Amino acid sequence: MASIRKEFTVAMPIDAAWAAWRDIGAVHQRLARGFVVDCRMDGADRIVTFANGLVAREVIVDVDDARHRLAYSARSERLAHHHATFELSDAGGGRTRVAWIADLLPDAAAASVDTMMQAGVAAMEGTLVAR
Repeated sequence: MASIRKEFTVAMPIDAAWAAWRDIGAVHQRLARGFVVDCRMDGADRIVTFANGLVAREVIVDVDDARHRLAYSARSERLAHHHATFELSDAGGGRTRVAWIADLLPDAAAASVDTMMQAGVAAMEGTLVAR
C-alpha cells in the first residue's frame, strides 16, 4: 500500500485554519481554490471536481473538532482503496502546521496522487494566504 505524506505551515491561527477545513462543502471556495473547482454535498458525502477534470466521491469519515482532524475516503474507478486525513496543529506565532496523509491502492496510482496532492498543497497555501 502506498502512503503519501505532505506537511506545510500556513500563516494563520489554528481556529481560523480549522474553520476552512471543517467547512467540508466549501472546499472549492474556502480551502483549495483552483485545485478543486466544484464541490457539492450528496448526503454525508461530497462530490469533488478537480481542475484536471477528475470527479471523485469523498466519503467523510470523521470531522474531529477537538483534534482538528478530518478523515475521508475517496472513491473512483482508478483507486481500489483510498483513505486520507488532515491533521492541524498549532505551530505558534499565529501559524498552523498541516499534515495530509493518504494511503492508497494500487501502488501504481501513487505517482499521480502525489502530483495531485502537491497541487492541492499549493492551492491551499494560496487560498489561505489570500484570506
